[in-house]
Amino acid sequence: MGSKGTFQMPVQELAGAHGTANVPAQYIARAHEDQQLAAAVVAPAPVIDLVRLSKHGDGTSDEAAKLRKNLGHPHHTGSHLWGLLMVSNHGVDAVMDNMMAASREFFRQPLEEKQRYANLNGGERFQFEGYGNDWVSSLDQIRDWTDRLYLKVEPEDERSIALWPVHPETFRNALHEYTKKCGEVKDDLLRAMAKLLELDDDDYFVEHFGDKPLTDVRCSYYPVCPRPELVFGLKPHCDATVVTVLLVDDRVGGLQVLKDGVWWDVPIVPHTLLVIIGDQTEIMSNGIFKSPVHRVLTNTKKERLSVAVDYYVDPEREIEPSAQLVNEKRPALYSKVKVKDYFARSYNAFTEGKMVIDTVKI
Repeated sequence: MGSKGTFQMPVQELAGAHGTANVPAQYIARAHEDQQLAAAVVAPAPVIDLVRLSKHGDGTSDEAAKLRKNLGHPHHTGSHLWGLLMVSNHGVDAVMDNMMAASREFFRQPLEEKQRYANLNGGERFQFEGYGNDWVSSLDQIRDWTDRLYLKVEPEDERSIALWPVHPETFRNALHEYTKKCGEVKDDLLRAMAKLLELDDDDYFVEHFGDKPLTDVRCSYYPVCPRPELVFGLKPHCDATVVTVLLVDDRVGGLQVLKDGVWWDVPIVPHTLLVIIGDQTEIMSNGIFKSPVHRVLTNTKKERLSVAVDYYVDPEREIEPSAQLVNEKRPALYSKVKVKDYFARSYNAFTEGKMVIDTVKI
């Protein structure tokens, strides 16, 4: 089932058609005079060596200290925490290069080839999976300056394989291998995070995914923009995930994170994976780990590409703060919520520029 929709010209085609002209009105999200185009400073996101982190199971390594300083732990919380980090020595190098190359080649194909995988089923019923723009629910909705290919990866038996591109020929295998490797990174990191919280079970987060966790991938293409000061490549938001594993373009930046009212540039460190804490982890950690507000800016000279792997708890399960992290000094900060209900709220909140996590705060 999808929602009624109409064909929206891909932004990549708009960018080519408009050249140096102004952007269409439906993409203008910002007033020129009140926008910060570039962050004044670069966010101090640490690089965590995953092998070293995993070797020291007692949480005493230098890598664990960096994780603790950046994400927090029960005795160390506050607004200075970032909610994101970069991971090196992750064992994904070869497949991440293949994934980025295959994604870039997909978006370079002619429009008619990409539209074989369109997210308008039958040309008029919108579905989340596939190639195109986000669903436009109202005429006054402000749109992001991006095209994307959105695919469900897990559960494997629910893959819409017809929407997985066959051109380039490497795409399907690259996506399968890349997401498989990222899953291992995600599990290792979540176990280390459970240790930081001093939980009885290091598999607390891993086991909470349930029998049918959801994993999807978003390959996002941000074309050059003639007026980047007026648009968002991706509007400010938090991820409704457990975590997002992000492969960013090593040729051009644009991702920023909000902290203390200031937008900070997220640095590019080649061959690292950027891990962003999601709302579901913030809820389960009772607010010790924070889901950061972030956005993407465009530019006039270079296209940008990213590949995000989103990990969610089984939509039929409920999540709530861990009982071990609730006490008199720190009562539960979030109400129990069914994951699929949280999903239902999250997309509407995203299109309206609101933060869905505010709906479950006590």
